[in-house]
Amino acid sequence: MSEDLFERHGLDAARAGGIVDDALNGSDDGELFVEHRTSESLVFDDGRLKSAAFDVSDGFGLRAVAGEAVAVAHASDVSEGALRRAADAVSIVGRGREGNVDVAPQGTNRRLYGDIDPIAAPAFADKAALLATMDAYARAKDPRVRQVSISLNAERQIVNILRAGGQRLDDIRPLVRFTVSVMVADGDRRETGSYGAGGREPYARFIADGTWQAAVDEALRRALVNLDAAPAPAGTFDVVLGPGWPGILLHEAVGHGLEGDFNRRKTSAFAGLMGERVASPGVTVVDDGTHPDRRGSLSIDDEGTPSHETVLIEDGRLVGYMQDRQNARLMGMVPTGNGRRQSYAHTIMPRMTNTIMRGGNADPEEIRAGVKDGLYMVSFGGGQVDITSGKFVFSSTEAYRLRDGKICEPVRGAMLIGNGPDALTRITAVGNDMALDHGIGTCGKQGQWVPVGVGQPTIRINAMTVGGTET
Repeated sequence: MSEDLFERHGLDAARAGGIVDDALNGSDDGELFVEHRTSESLVFDDGRLKSAAFDVSDGFGLRAVAGEAVAVAHASDVSEGALRRAADAVSIVGRGREGNVDVAPQGTNRRLYGDIDPIAAPAFADKAALLATMDAYARAKDPRVRQVSISLNAERQIVNILRAGGQRLDDIRPLVRFTVSVMVADGDRRETGSYGAGGREPYARFIADGTWQAAVDEALRRALVNLDAAPAPAGTFDVVLGPGWPGILLHEAVGHGLEGDFNRRKTSAFAGLMGERVASPGVTVVDDGTHPDRRGSLSIDDEGTPSHETVLIEDGRLVGYMQDRQNARLMGMVPTGNGRRQSYAHTIMPRMTNTIMRGGNADPEEIRAGVKDGLYMVSFGGGQVDITSGKFVFSSTEAYRLRDGKICEPVRGAMLIGNGPDALTRITAVGNDMALDHGIGTCGKQGQWVPVGVGQPTIRINAMTVGGTET
């Protein structure tokens, strides 16, 4: 059991339960979500500690769901008076109805995380000193280093959920993230490389001696690769995507289109395709929130549903969607533990956790060997996706020319352009080297941001459009 947030605020849980029951009378579903969150961030830039912040926030969100209607009220004042005012506001959706009340979430004794407080250690002064040491280390590695930016971010979220009928659920969610960015210059040319890692665990693993040096080395390596890179070609090429973080393309171009709300409203390119082939044979995609310590993992989602491994695409066929409770009910499906919210002040939507393409049988070297003239893309930055059409544009932050199966010169400015459902059917090889990302992903949807993870093996996609900078 995590900390009792009702007791923390002097709120009688039984009286609160009565208020929640009255507020949800006539509704189909809903919950009281009480949250306590502490967070800390440090940014070291331009040779100095540029910013440091510490924040504590408390609040609740009360939600009532009736059919397709949702009413949400929230407050930072966790008191009986504030809860009663919130109940008056949300009760309107169920007034005069006889709700088709959903079955309550199944309880679970599984806890992915113990009572970890990642902010507590190391001490603030030690963190600041470590950032200065990292900065000096990076600058001493190469005379071409011009700027170093390093950040540490940590939070601890405690959640208590109270549902109609008195069911209570709780969770503790630690989260840390460490990122380093290095800018190098040669004459007038400047390039940047970055590396980050994190997860739902203490800082210790990421800032241990040897580990932080390797992170700085990797950021510098990426910057120097880009410094030597030639302009990327434009045209149609066979493309090989590396394992791990390139799964961000899968997340954006495919994952959002498999969230329940977009499919219920038929605004997804995958709407109406359940059971049909949507990808090449051998392609299996899952959303799995049960990986211990991963950034997107949860013991329970924000409605209290235990996290699951949800198979979305199996051997090329569409077999599932990611669901919260409302969309699952309206679609005649089951919740999958994907009901998420940024904080108590936001409503719940179906969101990804860790979205992963499972590994296949192909050797990565053999996958690359089959490409006569193409591109090998190792890392991606930002991109844009249209959920309805599936069209996407993604920029690569590390890429190389492939010639006769060999990795040749690095290229900069490569943009991968395509359509998510179409790209899935162009996959011709799936590697045996599935890897998860290092723990830096954050997903945005309708103004809400939540931590997520991605993963995939090396894959080959034939005849993709590449936008380049070569003249």
